[in-house]
This record gives sequence, structure tokens and C-alpha cells, in this order.
Amino acid sequence: MTLTELRYIVTLAQERHFGRAAERCHVSQPTLSVAVKKLEEELAVPLFERSRSTVQVTPLGEKIVAQAQRVLEQSSMIYAMASEGKDQLATPLRIGAIYTIGPYLFPHLIPEITGAAPQMPLYIEEGLTGTLRSKLRSGELDVIIVALPFTETDVLTKPIYEERFEVLLPAGHRWAEREAIHKEDLLGERLLLLGEGHCFRNQILEACPAISRKLASPNNTLIAEGGSLETIRHMVASKLGITVLPQSALGQETQGNSMLISRPFVSPAPSRTVAIAWRASFPRPRAIEALIRAAERCRQPVNGAVEVA
Repeated sequence: MTLTELRYIVTLAQERHFGRAAERCHVSQPTLSVAVKKLEEELAVPLFERSRSTVQVTPLGEKIVAQAQRVLEQSSMIYAMASEGKDQLATPLRIGAIYTIGPYLFPHLIPEITGAAPQMPLYIEEGLTGTLRSKLRSGELDVIIVALPFTETDVLTKPIYEERFEVLLPAGHRWAEREAIHKEDLLGERLLLLGEGHCFRNQILEACPAISRKLASPNNTLIAEGGSLETIRHMVASKLGITVLPQSALGQETQGNSMLISRPFVSPAPSRTVAIAWRASFPRPRAIEALIRAAERCRQPVNGAVEVA
């Protein structure tokens, strides 16, 4: 039994697909398949049920995969402890951010970190909150940037800024003359939302519960879904509906752009708090401090960001 084999079964359990698991592990599918089969033979128990279309974890496999996850976390700590005596700003820092934050924060954040710690290589990744959570726990990522609330055992968080949500409209929309929009008014328009799995979608639904009820309607024609905020913004520009965006995602498109306009919500406006999260056991506090300071310096360039304590 090797750490590599344990990593294979943990990844396969997460992906439920040999091809995707092999891609994440940077090996060929036959290599991963053979290694998993070898471990099953060594343990004399099946860990996975295989079919042409899917892979399912057996009940016993669930327990073994959970233990393998803990072993990998501990092994990651051993490697980290070994590097404690080295320069904490000289080894790579792996940063993840959710899809609705990364594209708007990274262009400001990365130059700030690079300027403060030029000898520290950076690896950046975007993903859904659940995916980033798993990678943080497994040690694949050192720190992630998410929207609060975010709770995880033995994980610390530090709020870095708060931003309000605004309504994005196509130019010429009948609300263009309004100074602010009531949340309930969204129900009378075709609303474009991110698909399920995005925490920003959930935040919008929490801010306006009536939208959730509209989603549940079998004849709902007032809500459409997009895969990214950029796709949704283009859909709004094409007059396919309206949407709600965090202020950082508004960019400059609503300033001097004849196709899009934005309007704030009537107070109290819905908002989100953006935070940095990292494992409490992460042995490079200076790297985390450098990231936090860099985030503090670039709060203002992130459109409309409000400092939080």
C-alpha cells in the first residue's frame, strides 16, 4: 500500500469516473485502474462498484476512503513540517478561489503578492466551494478565497472585504430611470442565474426567498441559468433578461457601455463577505500573512469593495 494508491482511491471516490480521476492525478487511465485493482486485491475487498457509465463506492470502501483521506492529510503535514525551517516565502503557495471571485480579484491580488514576495511562486485555481473545500482539506490547495459563511473543522478564516449586489440591466430597460431596485421587483422580470452548485446563486435565493418559490414552479419561464457570470452578462447585453451581480463583477462594462447599465438595491441591499480560509495546521504563517496584506492593499481596485474588520 502506497500514498500514491491512497491518493488514487480518494480522487476516484470524489470523481466517480476513472478518466476524470486519472486526469486529476496526472496519470493514464490504465495506470490508475491497475493501481486501484492492485490495492483492492491487497486488501481482499472491493472498494468500488464498476459499470460502463459510473463508478460507485462500496459501503466498506467509503470507510477506507475516509481513512485514506486522513492519512494523506497527515502525510502532507509531514512534508510541510520538514520545510518549516526553510524560507516560508520561497516555496509555492497554492491559492484557490470560487468562480465568482477569482476572475475579479486575482488580476489585482497576484501582482500585489508577487511584488511583496517575488521569490514565492504562485499556483492559482478556480472552482466551486465544495471542490475547493475538498482540495484544502487534502492539501492540494494551501489557501482558498470564498464567500462567508464557510465552516470547516480545523480551518481558519479571515474576512477581507464586503461587497454589495447590484442589478444588471440591458440598456433601454424600463428600470433605467430608477435610482434603486426593490428585491421583490425581480419576480416580474426574466432573471438569469448561475446553475446549481454556485454559492452566489444560493446567496441571491436567500436574499429573495420568493425567487426560490418561483424556481419550484413547474411552469417557470421567468428564470434561466448560465454557466458563468461572464456568460450571464453577455445574455443581459443581448436583452435575454436581467441578473444580479456582486459589485466586483460589474467591472467597467456599465461605465461608458451603451449595452449595459446597473442599479443598486433599495437598502438594505444584499451583500456578501469575501474571506480567506486556510488549515489551522498550515506551517507557513508568513505566507498567509503576505496574502492577507496583499488582499488589504487591493481592496479598493476590486470595484466597490468595502473593508471589513
